[in-house]
Order: sequence, then C-alpha cells, then structure tokens
Amino acid sequence: MKIAVIGTGYVGLVAGACFAHSGNHVTCVDIDVQKVARLRNGEIPIFEPGLDELVLNNVAHGRLTFTTSTAEAVAGAAAVFIAVGTPPQEDGSADLSRVLQVARAIADALTDYTVVVTKSTVPIGTNAKVHAILAEHAKHGFDVASNPEFLKEGAALDDFLKPDRVVIGTATERARGVLHELYLPFVERAEQILFMDIRSAEMTKYAANAMLATRISFMNEVANLCEKVGADVTEVKRGIGTDSRIGMAFLNAGIGYGGSCFPKDVKALMMTGRQNGFAMEILSAVESVNDQQKSVLARKVQEAFGAQLAGKRIALLGLAFKPDTDDMREAPALVIARTLTRDGAVVIGYDPVAHETAHVELGDSITYAANWQEAVADADAILLVTEWRELRGIAPTELAAATACRLVFDGRNAFDPAGMRAAGFAYHAMGRP
Repeated sequence: MKIAVIGTGYVGLVAGACFAHSGNHVTCVDIDVQKVARLRNGEIPIFEPGLDELVLNNVAHGRLTFTTSTAEAVAGAAAVFIAVGTPPQEDGSADLSRVLQVARAIADALTDYTVVVTKSTVPIGTNAKVHAILAEHAKHGFDVASNPEFLKEGAALDDFLKPDRVVIGTATERARGVLHELYLPFVERAEQILFMDIRSAEMTKYAANAMLATRISFMNEVANLCEKVGADVTEVKRGIGTDSRIGMAFLNAGIGYGGSCFPKDVKALMMTGRQNGFAMEILSAVESVNDQQKSVLARKVQEAFGAQLAGKRIALLGLAFKPDTDDMREAPALVIARTLTRDGAVVIGYDPVAHETAHVELGDSITYAANWQEAVADADAILLVTEWRELRGIAPTELAAATACRLVFDGRNAFDPAGMRAAGFAYHAMGRP
C-alpha cells in the first residue's frame, strides 16, 4: 500500500518507519529542507531506541523515502496521515494551525480516493474541520478518519509494532476497510483494532493520557502523606497495585510527569471542558499536584542546607523527563536546576543522551558532566532525577567509592534504602520513612 505521512516529528517518523517495516511504500513529508536532507543522509533527529536502525533499513530497501513535497507524497496514496505538532497556546488550547494547513495542502494534492487520517493529538471536533476543508477544495473522493497515537517515548517501536489496541474513528466502511488492512499486520487479533465514531476516537486519546496523569499525581500525593505519617509508599503501591481492579502501572511515586503529551493533553482537555461549560475539577487538581511535585526534590535540598546552599555543588543524575529519550519538555530537572541555581548552588548535570537538548533549555547555567562519576566527584549532594538503567544500576558501594558526598536524594525511589544506608549515605527518597 502507498502511504504518505505529513510531519517527521516523533509521531510521524515512528509511524512512517513502522508502516514501511510492514511492507508498505511510505513517503514522509516535512517542510524543513535541512531536516529532510539529514533524514535522507541517515541522520535521525530524535533519540528513540531502535528507530535509527529501522529507518535506515527501510530506506535501504526502498520502502521509506523523504520529501518536502506534499503533492509528490500524496499523489496515488491510499492513506495520508497528518502527524504534525499541536503545541499548547497560552490559554492551554491546542494550536491547530499546522493541522488545518496540511489538510488544505492535501486537498490540492489528491489524485484519487484517499483516506485522510489525523494522527496528531487534536481536540474533539478537529476532524470535522479537516473534513470541511477537504470537502471545499478536494477534486477527488476522500474519507476522514481519526487514529490517535499511544506511543511511550523510549518504547515507541514496541508500542507501534505490538500495540495493546489500535483506535480508529471513521464514518464509512470504505475507510474502515483501508485502515483495517493497513493495521492488521500489527495485531495478534483483529479485535484489537477498535473502530468507533470519530469524536469518540478523538476523546479516547485525551481520556487515556488524563487517566495516566491522574494515577501519577494521585500516587505522588499519597507519597507526600506517607512521609508525614511514617508509611512507605512502595509498600502501599504493592498493597493496592495487586488489586486486579487497580493494577501496578503508573503508580510509581516520584517528582512529577513531564514530556510532550501528559502536560499539554491535560491542559487541552481542561480547555475543552471550559469551552463546553464543564469544569474538569479532577484534572485541575492533577495539574496542580504535578506542578508542585516538580519542586519537591529542590525543597528537600533547600531544607537540608538552609541558608548555606549558595556555592554548594549539587549533582543531578538524569536530565530528560524520563529514561530512553532526550526529550526535555516539561522535565522536572528544569524546575530543580533553575530553583537551585537561583539559590546560588552550582549544579552539575549528567544524562546519557539529553545533554544537547538540556543545553537548549538551561544553557550554561549548569555544568554538564561526561559521566555520572564526574558529576558526583566533588558534590555536596546527589539527586537522582531520571531513572536511567545506567543510573539506577549504580551500586551503593560503587557510588561511595566515587565521591566523598554522603547525601543522596532519590527522586525516583530507584535505590535500595538499606544498601544506601549501609554504605554510609544519608538517604532521602519519595514517600519513604
């Protein structure tokens, strides 16, 4: 099947590479000439485990190409996926300008019947706007479908190639047939492809991310209370997570969520509620708790040093918002670093892959270490911020040998408290006595 994917950001590039991997001929489009040139030269602009190999393999086999021409990509395509960004505006609503511009360009480029699929995260009702643009300008038949993505950064290829489910909103059997054929190779059972109406598909994306964000903020509130009453949140998690009605996923206490999805999707769903005269009160609390949680680790450091924080060397282990990505959007490390440097501390950061993206956000306000040993060598306090495998695998004795510092703040509950204390560390975790 010939496929076009408009947008080579995180979603578009992963989708294009995975569709090509299943035997389709995929053309990815981007208006950034330099980005397209880099992709043609085998340079992958984002970090995602396995993506570079998948892209290069499919390019080598002629199944995946890159262009700046929407007309070239769309001509003769059975399906065209819109996968451009929908960044939040000042009021929290999603900026749909790129999606609607792309819809207009697709309308002009159609050469035959095509299913136009919105894969970008868009508010409820956006596909109706896309349909209206196509209806006004397209000279060939089309259908519009909503196909929200559910990719976790750091595990995107597995999520796409072996999905729990594929959500598709469409109004016609013809579009349903095209997308069923396209996605069938990715699922073990046909029932994993969930067809529904378009507005329900649009809502499903926001509802899923809002639910996961809610679980995170709820558990962080429980952790904060555990510290005050002397309970251990890791034991509480075990106690409630083994309830089949609840489960273990997204119940790890920590320093808040970040990234490109949860923060903006929570805001966007709240805005949709306001626009329809309905206050999303739970989500308002979720957002408030998360904003406060990002500052918890910095407050623990401030309390430890009091007025003596100026000039102290603070090691931040991990900078990206989560492991296996270089994404710094809404990362808790940004709040921690800015708070501590504002108080006069010297911050030394280390991340396995996110130094460049961190530098874009923090500039030279912090020092960037080449490895974790360098970061902790002369530290007065050590903060685990992102639970990279490399970092959570540091043995307490190994850490003790690398530094004279004996003050550790574990923002992800990644270390063993008994082991840390046996190695001589004053160990402070999240929601643990």
